[in-house]
Amino acid sequence: MRVYGDVYSGNCYKVLLTCRLLDLDCDWQVVDILRGETRQPDFLVKNPNGRVPLLELDDGRLLAESNAIVHYLAEGSALLPQDRWARAQLLQWQFFEQYSHEPSIAVARFIKLYLGLPEARRAEYEALLPKGHQALRVMDRHLTGRDWFVGERCSLADISLYAYTHRAAEGGFVLQDYPAVQAWLDRLAQQPGYLGMEEAARLVGQRSTPPGQ
Repeated sequence: MRVYGDVYSGNCYKVLLTCRLLDLDCDWQVVDILRGETRQPDFLVKNPNGRVPLLELDDGRLLAESNAIVHYLAEGSALLPQDRWARAQLLQWQFFEQYSHEPSIAVARFIKLYLGLPEARRAEYEALLPKGHQALRVMDRHLTGRDWFVGERCSLADISLYAYTHRAAEGGFVLQDYPAVQAWLDRLAQQPGYLGMEEAARLVGQRSTPPGQ
């Protein structure tokens, strides 16, 4: 199978991390978001929404949206619990990640790290900070007294939330006020097969610094 993605996108990184934790082989095709490669006609044929990650199976079937992709990859593994309630909780945290976490933490990171915090977007950036900290407070409260978001072991809920949280400082979010989150980040980084974003970039041959940095 082939995955089209930009490792420095947390949504893409979570797919590569899932493959690594499950010891799955995939052909990673680097697609540079900032160079507009997702808007090229040959890519839009595969995903008219013009976004990565995108999974292409050996038979040509295509699957978009990061959390849908990791669910497909993890089917039958310990990363996806079989219990009905546990699965519903896992989905709850993945919806939280996409609607309450990623829109603030990931966008603030993009504005600050990739755009260099231009004056035209400073007000937007400042408005994102309290929203991101609210998401981190929710996470920290939930993780206080427990190791993982769902059940007693690492799951897709953890992978989905880890992707942008472990790079949150690049968006201006200091994590020292969230000790439970910090401990959880350390636990996930100790999982067999783990690799960080920089190591993942080297693995797939993607440049290690954002354009202009």
